[in-house]
Amino acid sequence: MAKVLGVIGSPRRGANTETLVRQVLEGAEAEGAVTEPVQLAELRIRACDGCHVCWSGRPCCKDDDMIDLYDAIAESDALVFGTPVYWYGPTAAMKGFIDRFVYFNCPENRARIRGKRACITVPFEEEILDAADLVERFFERSLEYLEVNYVGSVLAPGMGTRGAAAKNAALLQAAYDLGRELVRDLT
Repeated sequence: MAKVLGVIGSPRRGANTETLVRQVLEGAEAEGAVTEPVQLAELRIRACDGCHVCWSGRPCCKDDDMIDLYDAIAESDALVFGTPVYWYGPTAAMKGFIDRFVYFNCPENRARIRGKRACITVPFEEEILDAADLVERFFERSLEYLEVNYVGSVLAPGMGTRGAAAKNAALLQAAYDLGRELVRDLT
């Protein structure tokens, strides 16, 4: 049975990012996957300071919630990343979370992430898709570097009001379908 970790990078609970990530997770569950959502705003994740302890295969020296997330990531078959666009990039919480993926950079830990599948959901206020380009490229490049298979994205322009995603049936269906695609052939 496939395991999917859904990482919600919005500082607001119940907002558009969480709605979309949960729709992706529901789609994965429809294919038989077990899912787990994670709210980054509720966790204490310290900034990576480039100490390189993890590059030598030793555990990360930060005593925070990311330590448990390393195991959750490693035990997952697929990952869903959700972040709104903040100044044409991911939220600070999501960026800090991804910065800590340096842990998976050393040969001893690379096998814990290599070959997993991932997708992203990105709601944003602007009406043009170009506003999410840098966020999508950030994830594509980061995941490619870590040898994670990027399945796709749901980019959601015009999400300036809380609850906008929940009222958009086509968007919800796209997120649900992405979740099904994410785990197809894994379950």
